[in-house]
Amino acid sequence: MKRALQLVLGFIFLSGTLVNAQSNEECLQNLSIFAEYAKVKNYTAAYEPWQKVRKQCPTLNVAIYSYGEKILSDRLENAADADKAAIKSDLLALYDEWVTNFPTRRNVNKVGEILSKKAQSMLDYEMGSLEEVYQSFDKAFTEDSESFTNPKHLYNYFKTLYDMYKAANANVSMEQLFNKYEEVSEKFELESTNLSKQLDKILTKEDAGTALTSRETRNKKVYEINSKAIGTYISNLDAIIAQEATCENLVPLYQRNFEANKTDAVWLKRAASRMDGKECSDDPLFVTLVEALHNLDPSADSAYYLGLLNDKSGNSEDALKYYEESIALETDNYRKAKILYKIAIKFKNAGRKSSARSYAQKALSYQPSFGNCYLLIANLYASSANDCGNTQFEKRAVYWKAAEMARKAGAVDASIKSLADKTAESYMGRAPSKTDIFTEGNEGQVITFSCWIGGSVTVPKL
Repeated sequence: MKRALQLVLGFIFLSGTLVNAQSNEECLQNLSIFAEYAKVKNYTAAYEPWQKVRKQCPTLNVAIYSYGEKILSDRLENAADADKAAIKSDLLALYDEWVTNFPTRRNVNKVGEILSKKAQSMLDYEMGSLEEVYQSFDKAFTEDSESFTNPKHLYNYFKTLYDMYKAANANVSMEQLFNKYEEVSEKFELESTNLSKQLDKILTKEDAGTALTSRETRNKKVYEINSKAIGTYISNLDAIIAQEATCENLVPLYQRNFEANKTDAVWLKRAASRMDGKECSDDPLFVTLVEALHNLDPSADSAYYLGLLNDKSGNSEDALKYYEESIALETDNYRKAKILYKIAIKFKNAGRKSSARSYAQKALSYQPSFGNCYLLIANLYASSANDCGNTQFEKRAVYWKAAEMARKAGAVDASIKSLADKTAESYMGRAPSKTDIFTEGNEGQVITFSCWIGGSVTVPKL
């Protein structure tokens, strides 16, 4: 009897093993079939074998979900109206299955990336209310902000909250809106810095005259595309908040909340940054915020703001000391570059052009891909055209040098390439024309600038 029972159990186990093996082999075949169809974008043919793998072997391969998203999106766009609701529901279910079965890739958490895709699909295909879409984005950001990196998704995360605010949603206050703007802006800054670090390695190699590998060439193109996308969405983000973040709104808001947050360094830093960014630093509250921040947590930021206060009071020497202290306190090269750029802007606005260029060049030494620094230098040169050169031709020749700097900005920073190209074109339009060069008869000659700009330009050949 015992022997018979063992034989029966053995048969059942063997049968189960054979069934599982057979099932797994079928899944592998269907995986190969649907993947080949999906690669050539024949999503209709891919659908049936894909569904079989999805149901029978949901943990077989992440392609079930990465291709599945495309298969269902294509199906949704081509479906009859009566069938769309079911497909939409299935698409949302797919994202949840993705998180359950493949929450990581190469041991790196990808939940934020997946859930932000889900939220974006809800927005694209009008699934759920605006509040539900926002909650889905917020879940992605809260649970795993590290992999939540898509610029479009980040922008729409804030945009949905803003739309709720404008619709007078009782759950969204002005303070919540500003806080979320700061969080998303900081995330954009982080992603932008990460891209700049990768791009700067390539630019440094190029400047040294070393040929790039094919992989580096491809990566450079990818970094430039992503950098341009981030630049576009940051501009859109700033344009939205500019409508609300006026001094008339900021000052009473921060005054009302100062007591509750005066020991919160993050809140103080964000409040001071927003007031500085909106030119509200003349208000006495700005002084209160900066002093509280510096007493609580002396940092590069607080030292910079103290420099700004001294600048406004006419204490230029003390201002410069605080600016230099700010640079010394900052340990991250990319944040150091941003501080140096801010200081360069302050000197430019004060008419101290040589100092402005010096600080912009220092910023570039820490971040070679900081295109705005080259644009700043270009602007400084262009604004000095009437002060350089002995003849009208020589004065206008300064614009060649300004255009050179503008082109350099676009070459190192794809996020501002369009602006840089337009700026360079504008300067070239003010430089001597071919007719001027022919009249002067000086093509190929070198013009040296004895003003603060220094250096020289070569007159183009006709």
